[in-house]
Amino acid sequence: MQKELNKLITETKIAKVGLAAYNFSTSEEILINPDISFHPASIMKLCVMMEVFREARQGLFSLDDRIMVRNEFASIADGNAYDLSIADDSEKDLYNRIGQPLPIQDLVRRMITLSSNLATNLLVERVTPQRTTAFMRELGADGLIVRRGVEDNKAFRLGLNNSATARGFMNLLVKLEKREIVSPEDSNEMIQILLAQQFNEMIPAQLPRDVRVAHKTGWTGKYFHDVGIVYPPNRKPFVLAILTNGFEKEIDAHSFVAILAKIIFDEWVC
Repeated sequence: MQKELNKLITETKIAKVGLAAYNFSTSEEILINPDISFHPASIMKLCVMMEVFREARQGLFSLDDRIMVRNEFASIADGNAYDLSIADDSEKDLYNRIGQPLPIQDLVRRMITLSSNLATNLLVERVTPQRTTAFMRELGADGLIVRRGVEDNKAFRLGLNNSATARGFMNLLVKLEKREIVSPEDSNEMIQILLAQQFNEMIPAQLPRDVRVAHKTGWTGKYFHDVGIVYPPNRKPFVLAILTNGFEKEIDAHSFVAILAKIIFDEWVC
C-alpha cells in the first residue's frame, strides 16, 4: 500500500505531501514525509479547541461563559489592530452578532464545524497561542505550533505563522481517540464536535456512507489539509492526517486527499 501511495504522490508533481496514519486494529503506521512542516491553515483550530477544553477543565472559565463578539484584533507583528473579512470567512452568521455575548461552547462549534475565523480569533485571544502550543508539546505533538490567530497579514508577511506536521496531528488524534486529552468526558465531547464537521470534500468523500469521520479541514492558498479519526462500522477506527501544498485547483486537492483516504480505507478495512 505504501508503494501505491508514494506512486500517487509522485505522479501529482505537487510541491509537498505529508501523510501519517495509525490503525487501532493492528497498531500499524503509515508515514510519508511525516515531519515536513506546513502552514496548517484551519486545522490549527483543532489545537485551539483542545486548549479551550483544558482551561475549562482547570476552572479558568466555563464553556457556558460568554465572550463578546467583536471584529478587532491585535497583530502579533506590531500590536496594531486589524479586522477579519467576512468574504474570506466560511461562516458568516457570527458577523451579524457583533456586539452580542455568545457562549464559549457556541464559538468552539462554529470554529470547528463551520471553520469560523472570527470565532477562532476570539478563542485564541482567550487561551493564547503560547498556552495552546505548550499543551501540544505536553501531548507529544511537537510539530504543532500556534503563534497567532487567522488573517494577521502583517505577521504572515514577516513569516510569523503557525506550523504543523502530519505526525503531530496523528499523535494528537491517537490520544483523542484513546480519550487521553483533558479527560474522557472532554475527549468524547471534542470527538462529537468533530463528527459534526460540515466540510466533507476530502477524507470522507469516497468512503462508504456508513463510515463516520471526526475531522477538521483546512485550506488557504495552495495548502489543503484534512486530519481526522475514521470510524468504520463494527471495526476499530484509524487516524489519518494528510497535509498538502501545491495544488492550483481546489477540486484537484479534494480529489487527491479523498483518493489517498480511500486507498488506506480499502487496505485496512475492506
